[in-house]
Amino acid sequence: MDITIHSSFLPHTDADAALGFYRDALGFEVRNDVGYNGMRWLTVGPAGQPAVSVVLYPPEAEPGLTDEERRTVAEMMAKGTYARLLLAAEDVDATFARLAAGGVEVVEEPTDQPYGVRDCAVRDPAGNLLRIQQRR
Repeated sequence: MDITIHSSFLPHTDADAALGFYRDALGFEVRNDVGYNGMRWLTVGPAGQPAVSVVLYPPEAEPGLTDEERRTVAEMMAKGTYARLLLAAEDVDATFARLAAGGVEVVEEPTDQPYGVRDCAVRDPAGNLLRIQQRR
């Protein structure tokens, strides 16, 4: 089988803030910026990896959710427990220093984890957790 990861979805609560974080802080390329019915979807991805994208979507656009489920999603996003993404960098310490200096919300400084990786954790403006691991 020839299966690859093409896109992953993360919710956003503010498209402009999400764009600033993923484009300006992380250095991702903007691949698409689409508005529809007053909502906005952004597709971003790491430079040099055109086949891998993250779609940042308005969670209120999720079909089939009840009002109660939408409230639950909003509460979980606010706490940072709804969605996460695992990234990798050549030098996690340098990446962390650049992000922290840029005012990104820090969850965990670079740490040697007991499961064998060195990583750090930050949150995007919507509360999504991003762990950044040192590439081996």
